[in-house]
Amino acid sequence: MNREIKRISEMEAIFDEVTAAQDSLERAIDDYKSLQDKVRRLEDYYSGDQWKEDFAMDERGEIPADIKRGVLSEDGIYDLLERNSEIMRMIETGED
Repeated sequence: MNREIKRISEMEAIFDEVTAAQDSLERAIDDYKSLQDKVRRLEDYYSGDQWKEDFAMDERGEIPADIKRGVLSEDGIYDLLERNSEIMRMIETGED
């Protein structure tokens, strides 16, 4: 009987752990999906003239050095947008 109790307790711990991970993942997916309007704003910014103007200003040293400017990194914003596409594909198709 002790063996059965131990087994049931171990399986219950696994059950609880997986349930918590599933709940966390579902919340994270919902949160990520809710960011897609903001991602589209980034895409519009990056593909439009405003990003080019801001990038040129930065190149000329017209943006204060203490301003965070990762969005002006060509590779950074491109990689973020590509990664977003991959993540959304994974969410929508279940493929990685």
